[in-house]
Amino acid sequence: MTDKPQLTRHDVSPAAADRDRGTGAPSTEVDVVIIGGGPAGLSAALNLGRARASVVLLDAGRPRNAATLRSHGFLTRDGVPPLELRKLARAELAAYPNVQVFDRTVVTALQERDCGEGLRFLAALQGRGAGIPPAVSARSVLVATGLRETLPAIPSLRAFYGMTVFSCAACDAWELQDRRLALIGETRDLAARARLIARWTDKLTVFTNGTDAVDTVEEAELAASGIVVERRVIDDLEGDRGTVTAVRLVDGVRVEIDGGFVRPQWHPALDFVGGIDLERDGFGNLVTDRSGRTSVPGLYAAGDAASPGPQQLIVAAGQGARAAAVLVHDLVGVSTAH
Repeated sequence: MTDKPQLTRHDVSPAAADRDRGTGAPSTEVDVVIIGGGPAGLSAALNLGRARASVVLLDAGRPRNAATLRSHGFLTRDGVPPLELRKLARAELAAYPNVQVFDRTVVTALQERDCGEGLRFLAALQGRGAGIPPAVSARSVLVATGLRETLPAIPSLRAFYGMTVFSCAACDAWELQDRRLALIGETRDLAARARLIARWTDKLTVFTNGTDAVDTVEEAELAASGIVVERRVIDDLEGDRGTVTAVRLVDGVRVEIDGGFVRPQWHPALDFVGGIDLERDGFGNLVTDRSGRTSVPGLYAAGDAASPGPQQLIVAAGQGARAAAVLVHDLVGVSTAH
């Protein structure tokens, strides 16, 4: 009778760790490295911890939603600040000694290596906290790094972002319903986003900021729904203490608003996987199956880093939990088929 594979953890001795710092060899070996400390990564860490997997979670400490005062749509936590949600999750992880969290730590490179007992992943680390090893070796990796975002170049936009100007209609439109709203963006999906936001208000103006983000056919369709398209360049936003009151155009015209949405341009935070041939979609996000498996065995993705990209917090957390369950099955060679 053959024993089933076991989930194990191997920590090297302090002397070996010191030696490895000089050679670039890994100083810690675990079952799973999770790269990213947002909802997807935290949810995966919790579920992997409960499955007795040895886990290292790496958190760079730069969440995309750091400017948001309240997060919405997360069952039992509707309206909680995103940072508070992360704090609660981290407190729960503290109950699992097989889960280590390294704060302010980024992966500078991720490589596949043949260690004689099969392929392992080696993550080279760079961190500011105490006790962070130079690298971590793992049987599996879950990428949950999310996205970086670039906002339109409007001087005061950041002063209102996350308070009265948002990027996610599903997350924040309820609080702005029936008000005079702006939608600011420069991407070709702007008309589609306008039709979505119009579900919450009939007083919507779309600002293309001098670009051709909305074509003439789309403009006519939006006008038929009562949505105004403003093509002039935006000079700045007006308001006080996070409350936006107007969009000021380059010719001095002011369009009064009570809030709004902006369409950022999103970029996957995946520079560290450059040496691994991973399938990506047209936006650079990692392509996965419904269980979070990427095109490279042993490497999984969840949350915004996975196609199709930006997700609500609860969806990202669900993806992390699903990927964790499948990852454990894969580690021990058990089929996930039902």
